[in-house]
Amino acid sequence: MSKEWTTTNIPYLSGKTIIVTGGNNGLGYESVKAFALKGAKVILACRNLEKGNKAKFDIAKENPAGEIRVMHLDLANLASVNEFAAAFKKEFKGLDVLLNNAGIMATPNFKTADGFEAQFGTNHLGHFALTGLLLEVLKATPGSRVVNVSSLAHKGGKVDFGDLMFANNRKFKPMRAYGQSKLANLLFTYELQRYFEVNNIGSIAVAAHPGGSNTRLAGHLEDGWFITQVSKIARGAMQSAAKGALPQIRASVDPDVKGGEYYGPAGMGELFGYPVLVKSSAASHNVDDAKRLWSVSEKLTGVSY
Repeated sequence: MSKEWTTTNIPYLSGKTIIVTGGNNGLGYESVKAFALKGAKVILACRNLEKGNKAKFDIAKENPAGEIRVMHLDLANLASVNEFAAAFKKEFKGLDVLLNNAGIMATPNFKTADGFEAQFGTNHLGHFALTGLLLEVLKATPGSRVVNVSSLAHKGGKVDFGDLMFANNRKFKPMRAYGQSKLANLLFTYELQRYFEVNNIGSIAVAAHPGGSNTRLAGHLEDGWFITQVSKIARGAMQSAAKGALPQIRASVDPDVKGGEYYGPAGMGELFGYPVLVKSSAASHNVDDAKRLWSVSEKLTGVSY
């Protein structure tokens, strides 16, 4: 496969419906823009409708013909996830791509509306619930895909089934919680692919990561003069959000992508470069952990597949 896969490789997407969570900025914004440019009907799902409409307006300045619909979705609130899914299914009968892009990183220890640790609740449980609630429209759409966005941070992650929510505050570290959530994204992806195969469902589950990309995701790490200065230097060495979005864009629309694959940058340490197939950690392929996480996630969210 070419190491220089870019947006020029995206096939024409007329007639396709794509949901991008967290589509108002960063990697999500770049994904929405790329899909709309190629003719897809894109649902820009985000917490802040004002920011979502601003993103739609900015994209329209470059691509007036793009078809973008802004819809409210707060992944940190299961009621909002249910409302979004119900509204989508009322209007749309098919879904070609569900790009589970939204995420938060290295936040202080706080809880979602449902009492979950924020990063695990938003990055994993919110998307787990959303995918399950949209399963019927995914199944009704031939060749549909679920794409989950993970991170290099998954390699240091561990899913602590004894304390998923960091109830013991002394154990909480922002990056530890983030790594757990990103490992959960991959365990979910691979188990979802097995679910599709066992049940003869014509959908696939794929994962991607952006490497080191210049977005606002790590804004919580930039408090204080020293961290701010280091961050500025690091940002100068990072690739743009547009390039960082390429792995998830490729995973979403490249016709050669197969279920259970994982895409990331081709460069040194997978920090930068064009999107290629990459390998995830051994922990991400632990089938027992994946099945356990699935069961726990169904119980916590109340969404059964």
